[in-house]
Amino acid sequence: MLIILGLICGVSFGGYTAHRRKGRWPDILHYATSYGIMFMLAGLVVTLIIHRAAT
Repeated sequence: MLIILGLICGVSFGGYTAHRRKGRWPDILHYATSYGIMFMLAGLVVTLIIHRAAT
C-alpha cells in the first residue's frame, strides 16, 4: 500500500514541480516519472523495514 501511495505522491509532486518551473510537457513527464520512481522506492524500503520489524 505504501508503494502505491509513494508512486501517486511522487508523480503528482514531480508534475507540480515541473509545472511550477514553467516546464513543457516532456519536462513535466520526465519529472513526474523520476519523482514517481524515487518515491515508490522509498515506499518499498519503508514497507520492508516495517515487515522486518514486525517479525
